[in-house]
Amino acid sequence: MKFNSLRFRLVITAGLVLVIFFVIVGFVLEQAFERSVEQALKEKLRIQIYALLSVAEMDKALRLTMPELLREPRFNHPASGLYAMIHLSDESLVWRSPSAVGIDFPMPENLPQGKFVFQKTPKFYVLHYAVLWESQDKFQRAYIFTVAEDAPIVDQQVVHFRMILMRWLSAAVFLLLLIQIVLLRWGLKPLNRIGHDLKLIEKGVKPRLDGSYPSELEGLVNSLNGLIQSERAHMERYRNTLADLAHSLKTPLAILQGSVNKDAMEPKIIQMQISRMNDIVEYQLQKAAAKGQKKITGRTDLVKVTQKIIGSLEKVYHDKVIDFSSNLPETCPVYCEEGDLYEIIGNLLDNAAKWCRHQVNVSLKTLNDSDYSIVLIIEDDGPGIAANKIQHILQRGMRADENTAGHGIGMAVVNELLGLLNGKLVAAKSEDLGGMQWQVFLP
Repeated sequence: MKFNSLRFRLVITAGLVLVIFFVIVGFVLEQAFERSVEQALKEKLRIQIYALLSVAEMDKALRLTMPELLREPRFNHPASGLYAMIHLSDESLVWRSPSAVGIDFPMPENLPQGKFVFQKTPKFYVLHYAVLWESQDKFQRAYIFTVAEDAPIVDQQVVHFRMILMRWLSAAVFLLLLIQIVLLRWGLKPLNRIGHDLKLIEKGVKPRLDGSYPSELEGLVNSLNGLIQSERAHMERYRNTLADLAHSLKTPLAILQGSVNKDAMEPKIIQMQISRMNDIVEYQLQKAAAKGQKKITGRTDLVKVTQKIIGSLEKVYHDKVIDFSSNLPETCPVYCEEGDLYEIIGNLLDNAAKWCRHQVNVSLKTLNDSDYSIVLIIEDDGPGIAANKIQHILQRGMRADENTAGHGIGMAVVNELLGLLNGKLVAAKSEDLGGMQWQVFLP
């Protein structure tokens, strides 16, 4: 058991409480036993006084006489531990038992007739009784009968009781501590199980805390699971953002590469693509630092973004001589960040340009729908994608054609961003061009 563990602290605390409790119990029991012994001794001494009264007689000379031998043998032997004396009211000695030779007891002052007075001294327990003796001639005389017993006899009983009590209480403390340790081990088992499960999560054996825990720990378990899920989502977001960044830089780099291969480089194009790359890096860094909540603070012109992307792709695929046909209004502001629109439209148009033969159409329609307000349609005259592969390519790292170069994350990014924007991506076959058609629904 570790010294800084919760179990050790609870065991020590419980042990101290038990020790203090049993010390108090032992003290109370000892005091109660001592009181009961004293009370029993009082009763015993009172009986001895009554026995002395029964054998005492007053002679004709009005003197109180006692028999030579008393019924209690201890009175007849010196230093037996039981003593008896009779005094007059003026404390003058009338009689003493053979056992009380050489022994004196302090006499109480103003002792009322017919009353018992008990005294406790370091050496003796003494009981006095005042009596008014009347002779046959109606002569009265006050006497004080005194009976005493050695204090060590009573003290030995208390010490013996104390030793027995200490043994039993010590055994009870030890037994209760063992029971307490077992109960604490059982009671803290859920916490140990949580610690064990956290180690398994750290090793990658378990994904989360999914055991059966007491209701008092459900809040802690839920918080830990939320923290674990948040950290994993954060790491996954960083990983995805790095992949998205690499994928987003492909188009500007391709344009720059195309410009370098030309005889005359156009500084305007180079500057525009460098600016675009800076915007992409800044956008992806912001997305990586996000906490998972999407907040839209302004509107972006979808038509302007689409036209810029078409202009860039015409330069990238100038050798392919693609006919980009667009049916767009002059402007169409939407509640979406500009970086998100570049990701969505850029990936869809880049795929269309890559797979088409010579034709790509882009159109925009408004909708009277409670969920979506517009739909952007992008279609090409390429070979299209089989219906059973649509969901496949919307996953990260998956491509429709494994022989084609690429990372397989473009369409996954589009689908994820539309999910964050409460939008929808629908795939279909183009009726006009015969190739692939992508419909982007935005609220």
